[in-house]
Amino acid sequence: MARKIGSRYTAHQILGRGSAGTVWLGEGPDGPVAVKLLREDLASDQELVGRFVQERSALLGLEHPHVVSVRDLVVDGNDLALVMDLVRGTDLRTRLDRERRLAPEAAVAIVADVADALAAAHAAGVVHRDVKPENVLLDMQGEIGPGGAHPALLTDFGVAKLIDSPRRAGPAPGGVRATAPTTRIIGTPDYLAPEIVEGLPPRAAVDIYALATVLYELLAGFTPFGGGHPGAVLRRHVTETVVPLPGIPDELWQLMVQCLAKAPASRLRASELSARLRDLLPLLAGMPPLDVDEPDDLEAVPPERTAVEETPAVPARRRGVVPLVPGSATDSNRDTHTSMRVPGPEELAGGALGTARVPRPAGGHRPGAARHRADTVRKRRLMLSAAGVLLVAAVSVGGYLAASDDAPPPPGTKRSATP
Repeated sequence: MARKIGSRYTAHQILGRGSAGTVWLGEGPDGPVAVKLLREDLASDQELVGRFVQERSALLGLEHPHVVSVRDLVVDGNDLALVMDLVRGTDLRTRLDRERRLAPEAAVAIVADVADALAAAHAAGVVHRDVKPENVLLDMQGEIGPGGAHPALLTDFGVAKLIDSPRRAGPAPGGVRATAPTTRIIGTPDYLAPEIVEGLPPRAAVDIYALATVLYELLAGFTPFGGGHPGAVLRRHVTETVVPLPGIPDELWQLMVQCLAKAPASRLRASELSARLRDLLPLLAGMPPLDVDEPDDLEAVPPERTAVEETPAVPARRRGVVPLVPGSATDSNRDTHTSMRVPGPEELAGGALGTARVPRPAGGHRPGAARHRADTVRKRRLMLSAAGVLLVAAVSVGGYLAASDDAPPPPGTKRSATP
């Protein structure tokens, strides 16, 4: 059923739903468009509407071949919408779900396109803050590039910033309204830079970290720090080091390591990343996809249960679909603009392993998995042995007491009579 969006646009068909809103196929004065209609509770937030209007010039001015341009921002009654270019194609998550991992040449070509988009955005003072495969669109009508990759365009600029802007606190002394400090995390756990997890303000470097994570995922089929409970994912970003992927050139790996550095200042700028990735394309020509398996997730089974129960392992939820709010449903397009409080230092430090999950060659065993199973078996044996000792002791004491009732009393003692 069609619905009007403002006075100039008509939405005809839902293309996807996310936690920030719904994307519609629409029609405008100049032809087909994509309309992102934000949730009603967001549209009713007057402060958010004000920020929405303030961001208008920055978002409308962001023009680049690898950016899904925002054509218009609509504020009309309960409707709050971004009108964007319509890209004829699919998103990168859909391709990943179909192919699991990409050939290195295609993966690098796609990420170089996204880096170009970020370079333009950062030059305009815009930080994306939610770079992930769901927000990378592949133009199936565009010219095919290296490795058979279709042109990549980055979308959803501004949405994370709108939602994450701090709410106003009550009036401060003197009638001035004070801004409450931000204590939430906005984004998708697998792609969050360490400084975001630690509560620092997001700068351009957070996009570089997220894009390097996307490149790792395109090559490996999984993210370097994902898997298990979202709190564990956040802790890994802060405390653990990324493990090398077998089978890729060292030049590419060193580039990824630099962009996944914990210190934001150590990462490359987007323009530098794009240039260096394109320089590596000839080296990657003809390379097949990597032959590695996703690491086993030892956190899938709670450690306090594995030592005492024969509990089957709970499969880990795949990267990119872990909601930040436990128990909440994931979105159809995995658009996870949800919030979580910033964890404290003790939470980030607790349980740190020092090294991220180790990828393993296809069919191989994860290093450390055998030791984990051996430790579990050893604990069970110790518990069974302890139970056996207690049982033997109980039987011995019972036999001694029974024997004492039948033995004659020592000299000089009297046995009491049973009534």
